[in-house]
Amino acid sequence: MKSLFHLLGSLLLLTGLVALLPACNDDAKKLADKEKELEELRQLAELDKREMENQYAEFASQYGELKKSVRDDSLIARLNAEQARAESLLKELKQTKANSSAEILRLKRELATVRAVLRDYIRQVDSLQQLNTALIGERDQARADAERTRAENSDIQARNSALNEQVAIAAQLDATGISISPLKKNGKAAKKSKDIARFSVSFTITRNVTAKAGNRTVYVRLLKPNQQVVGQSGSFNYENRSIGYSAAKTIEYTGQEQHVTLYVPVSEFLSAGNYSAYIFADGQMIGSSSVRMEK
Repeated sequence: MKSLFHLLGSLLLLTGLVALLPACNDDAKKLADKEKELEELRQLAELDKREMENQYAEFASQYGELKKSVRDDSLIARLNAEQARAESLLKELKQTKANSSAEILRLKRELATVRAVLRDYIRQVDSLQQLNTALIGERDQARADAERTRAENSDIQARNSALNEQVAIAAQLDATGISISPLKKNGKAAKKSKDIARFSVSFTITRNVTAKAGNRTVYVRLLKPNQQVVGQSGSFNYENRSIGYSAAKTIEYTGQEQHVTLYVPVSEFLSAGNYSAYIFADGQMIGSSSVRMEK
């Protein structure tokens, strides 16, 4: 009889344990799901942190490039300070763990401030570049006026020399209807700078019967908002110095109107702002245009 009771007790205990198994398995599954979710969140935090690090590094680099096109000591000092600030924040970010949410949030807010300040300085430098271009144009016009005045007041030999110079100027090519088209990988128009895979630069070289017929190499120099050359593929001489170009093409010019299109591939970071294209041929700038891109 005691054996029978002992057997019945063991059966009841085993039955109870079996009944608990589904509940235990369910708890284990919930725990595993929770751990998986936490791991995914950790990975996302790491990716977000690395992206922030890349942006801080790029902003610091852009400040360095901006300084190359600036001559004003006061502005250079301010750019130095902002570059140092971006580099300091990058150092802080690298030393911060991805799960330190409060610090990451603070550095993300700082990143937005650095971006806004950088955009403001890009606009300032761009305005200075435009002013400098206007002053160069006025200088060239003043030189041309002075040359004509000297020619008018000199003897026959001087007038003949001036006439030869005017013929040479008349023979220079001229590019009109310049169009800058940012394109996606699929060839469609890109609305934002981050989507650009290449630029299409199209223009028309006008009819000029005084220009010598033959092969001409046409250069496109496409500048980013920070005045860097987009996709620089070589250099050529202009005004006794070597400058970089984005694309070049050899055409056979007959003196008649000719449509030309060049493509500039993009493999670097592009920020929002004004992109300017300058067209060169025969050692002269024969036209320019610009387009504004949003981020």
